[in-house]
Amino acid sequence: MDIAIGLPNAVPGTSGEQLTEWARRAEARGFSSLGTIDRVAYPNLEPLTALAAAAAVTERIGLATTVLLGPLRVNPVVLAKQAYSVHVISGGRMTLGIGLGGRDDDYEVTGVDTSTRGRDLDAMLERIKEVWEGEEVGPEHHSDPRILVGGSVEASFKRAARFGDGWIAAGAPPDQFAEWRQGFERAWSESGRSEQPQNAALAYFSLGDRAEEDARAYLTDYYAWLGEDTANFIAGSAAKDAETVQQYLAAFEGAGCQELFLFPSSSDPAQVDLLADAAGL
Repeated sequence: MDIAIGLPNAVPGTSGEQLTEWARRAEARGFSSLGTIDRVAYPNLEPLTALAAAAAVTERIGLATTVLLGPLRVNPVVLAKQAYSVHVISGGRMTLGIGLGGRDDDYEVTGVDTSTRGRDLDAMLERIKEVWEGEEVGPEHHSDPRILVGGSVEASFKRAARFGDGWIAAGAPPDQFAEWRQGFERAWSESGRSEQPQNAALAYFSLGDRAEEDARAYLTDYYAWLGEDTANFIAGSAAKDAETVQQYLAAFEGAGCQELFLFPSSSDPAQVDLLADAAGL
């Protein structure tokens, strides 16, 4: 299993200097990819912009939106060009992880209708693939970004099998990931896809002297929309020591995860080295 790390683009107050230093350290320490969390009605940094900044200061590490809220982008041709531009700038390292999201406020603030978002995303993915296969908007490149479709219901699994190179789970414990993975692989097989599907998962960490404080401050705020009990549970489940990090890695690998993205609760670049040490990188 590959071990990836999230950029702190969704941690409020993250600076450009912290973001780029984070990316440099993540590459130096051997993480497989950098991921991003997407919101609109929250004080985060926009994912594709953050990945373009990371691309400029790295050479090897993968870049992935995990996931981008597709229907909020409205114009699939523009989104296709934006993602492809990051792919070219990075030398072919871009993965477009894309999904629906679950927060009504993101849709409300952008004026996007939630009632048709599933159909809208299907149409968007179809058009993105058309754009990448054609020559309408360039620039020319040797490959297209891979696509991972996010979600945890049957419609998402079928969407990933139809349009994606694989599937990415929302944040969930390893046993839930394993159940969802089986549903996705069943949809993949039923769609007639013969190639090996890709998958990825997400989890949270918070290490060092402020581990508990940072996890509580960030995760209870970010997940406040789910209610206090659920937000506290998520904050409490973040890996806060090396032993728990190792347990998460073993459990997700055992659940069939191919790449695990561990997301931070702090924008301090020292978190990159703490996680690398804990993970044995």
